Amino acid sequence: MTQIHLGRNVLDHQLLDRDGRRCGNADDLAIEGGAGERAEVVAILVGPGYWAQRAGPLGRVAGRLGGSGRTRVPWSEVEKVTSAVVLGKRADELGLGRVDDRLQRYLARLPGADQ
Repeated sequence: MTQIHLGRNVLDHQLLDRDGRRCGNADDLAIEGGAGERAEVVAILVGPGYWAQRAGPLGRVAGRLGGSGRTRVPWSEVEKVTSAVVLGKRADELGLGRVDDRLQRYLARLPGADQ
């Protein structure tokens, strides 16, 4: 079994779909396991709707600005963890990347964006 430091290698890291497309960040994790049981990561939680529960008042403000979108990516979809979290499916199959798609048309207008 491979050990991964969740705080250092997963939380707040970029998600890449199977084609290498950036499709969000790991905003939080869903962990299951009761008292005396082994804790297990079951999903990566993505979207501004999860920011408030992790970042307190600042997260609530950011969540209001970013919207309430929430996507739950099953941990079983994680192919590998490197400097990013690589997923086994395309972003659209997992319900990811919509914000990146909207931002892309604005980012493309920035000087030097075509380099």
